[in-house]
Parts: sequence; structure tokens; C-alpha cells
Amino acid sequence: MANPEPVYDVVWPLAPSAAPAGSLAARSDDLRGKTVGELWDYLFKGEEIFPLIRRALEARYPGIRFVEFETFGSTHGRDEKELAATLPGLLRQQGCDAVISAVGA
Repeated sequence: MANPEPVYDVVWPLAPSAAPAGSLAARSDDLRGKTVGELWDYLFKGEEIFPLIRRALEARYPGIRFVEFETFGSTHGRDEKELAATLPGLLRQQGCDAVISAVGA
């Protein structure tokens, strides 16, 4: 007896990468005493998630410090090009050793 359910081919929904892969920056071995910047696009519950992340990291890494997302503003929207251009300097100015970039679904 034939299967009454339809059968579909499976395809990969993503196109091949158009840009060559770059190298990643070295990761910190330990976040104790480090400063972590928070970057967010203001699109999904960062105001709820970032405090949870902070508490978890503070429990694990004594002396960790955060530069909260409000310092940098939204990474999405009409000013995103200006922020992207100035972000390296802003991160240095704030003493950031690492960044949490966006949170969401």
C-alpha cells in the first residue's frame, strides 16, 4: 500500500557564504577583573536578559565589571552606521576587554 502522506525533498535554506571567513579574536581565559560591554539592538528583551547574564557572570567571575547597553545605545536603526564606525573607540574608552553582543530569540 502506498504512503498517503506527501513526501518532500529537503533542501538547505542558506546560500553559500559570499565572504571569506576571517580569524577570530583571542578569547579571555578568565573574566575575573575584566570589563564586559553590552551591545544590544533593542529588539528582544535585553532589559530582562542582560541582568540575568550579569548575575550569572558575577557569581562565576569575581570582580567582573559591566558597561551596560544604555551606554552605547541601540546597535540597530538609523544611527547604526555611525555607531559601528565609532564602536572600537567607544569600547576602548570604556575599558572593555570583552563584549556581549545582542541577546534574543
